[in-house]
Amino acid sequence: MNIIDITSADDTSISVYISSSEPQLRHYRDPDGGVFIAESCKVIGRALDGGMKPESVLVDARVFDKSEVGEVLSRVGDVPVFRAPSDVMESITGYHLTGGILCCMTRPELPSAESVLAGVAGPRSRIAVLENIVNPTNVGAVFRSAAAFDIDAVLLTEGTCDPLERRAMRVGMGTMFQLPWTFIGRDDVCGTLRSLGYRTAALALVEDSVTLDAPELKDEPRLAVLIGNEGNGLTSETIESADYKVIIPMSHEVDSLNAAAASAVAFWELT
Repeated sequence: MNIIDITSADDTSISVYISSSEPQLRHYRDPDGGVFIAESCKVIGRALDGGMKPESVLVDARVFDKSEVGEVLSRVGDVPVFRAPSDVMESITGYHLTGGILCCMTRPELPSAESVLAGVAGPRSRIAVLENIVNPTNVGAVFRSAAAFDIDAVLLTEGTCDPLERRAMRVGMGTMFQLPWTFIGRDDVCGTLRSLGYRTAALALVEDSVTLDAPELKDEPRLAVLIGNEGNGLTSETIESADYKVIIPMSHEVDSLNAAAASAVAFWELT
């Protein structure tokens, strides 16, 4: 194991963990791709299970000898393993790092939407489409629900938060490494999905909506569930072009749930 002890947050060998914003990480080696930072043993383990390539690891000396940390380190090969005292780790991250471990990984090249959906096996399929969801917590939570309730794939419009942002991965517990996903264009989302063999169900508060438990939704062999922006929902163009407009029946004059909660209810019912 290639262990390197770090005594200061000013050490340039760990600059990728300190001075790079999420957009900078995405373009870390432009034009040759970027990196992302995974946090916690569970997220790093799922990333490794998903074929992600580690480039370095940063570990709090306080947890270095824990068995779960040792298991992760046994899987990363001969990459640099930086070991730092707790006070240095906290100055790097800006907060107390519960799991005590970060891993810099090579950002994967994303497939096309066509290839993602072509890889969905079987005659019956349920996929999720996230349109302009900008909060990484919501994106992570939607992925976690999608994995829990057997969604086959996740597509994201270009205005949606990157699932490989650290907070999205942490909230999603690394489930974005267990599901096929990619970005699609923001124009004519429903038309694109229709050309790929999917009927579309837009979660939207409009007059001609059907309820989530409508039998015709269950009968659709290939259905895409569309979930919109936290504040504005789906765009009017997407709603108008969807095959179904769908509402979740609610009580006490509550008319909507946030994106993460609505996705969990919808995935459970439709799968």
